[in-house]
Amino acid sequence: MLERMKALWSDEEGATMVEYALMLALIAIVCILVVTALGQKTGETFDSAQQQLPAGSGQVPVTP
Repeated sequence: MLERMKALWSDEEGATMVEYALMLALIAIVCILVVTALGQKTGETFDSAQQQLPAGSGQVPVTP
């Protein structure tokens, strides 16, 4: 019985799956944070550009 417990304790076959799952979770968290930060910065840039543009009538000017 003691030998069986030692064998199960030293079995590392499932450890790699857990390590891969942890790495995948960390990569997903980093990707979400980066996309969120870039999305906010991009939105701020578009808002700034829109504020600097003159207000128009919304019609396309026609040239003769």
